[in-house]
Amino acid sequence: MNPTLIHSRRGLIALLVAVLCAGAWAQEAEGPVLKGNKVTESNLLDALTPPPEPVVTRSLKVTRDNSAGVLAPKKRASASLLITFETNSSDLTDNAKKQLDVVAAALKNDRLADYNFSVEGHADPRGNAEANMLLSQQRAESVRAYLVSAHQIAAERLKAEGRGDRDLMNRAFPAAPENRRVTIVTITP
Repeated sequence: MNPTLIHSRRGLIALLVAVLCAGAWAQEAEGPVLKGNKVTESNLLDALTPPPEPVVTRSLKVTRDNSAGVLAPKKRASASLLITFETNSSDLTDNAKKQLDVVAAALKNDRLADYNFSVEGHADPRGNAEANMLLSQQRAESVRAYLVSAHQIAAERLKAEGRGDRDLMNRAFPAAPENRRVTIVTITP
């Protein structure tokens, strides 16, 4: 077999592995996208409830590289939802409203009653960055307005934030639906 062909196949395989790993890393960094029958009050409560604060004690431990003394970064309590919109629109679809009805039930649950939330709108990178930022802000505001008006969630508990196209969940496929999502993030005091 031709050595150049073998080398190019190996390069292609390495590239595919890197892309798949990058996609998996992005999903793990923010958690899975909840969609369809996975949008349940129970799943939302689990995703949005911040982990308990670690118990910090005073002690002295000598290590070779001091890696034991470094605290791991806090993971955000968040839920990414595939809230759908018409193209270039911030109007909620009927399916999106059904999902937000479940979100509202979770936000009213006693486990989340003391928390505030950031509603982050995301866009895929099609179109220009400025238009995507505006559209993602309008989408976040649309979700916030629905939760406040239809479910009487206190407006001061929800902050709408457009993230534009800068936080892609699926970098391998920029037009993927999970890049056009709404993420609800728990704001911890």
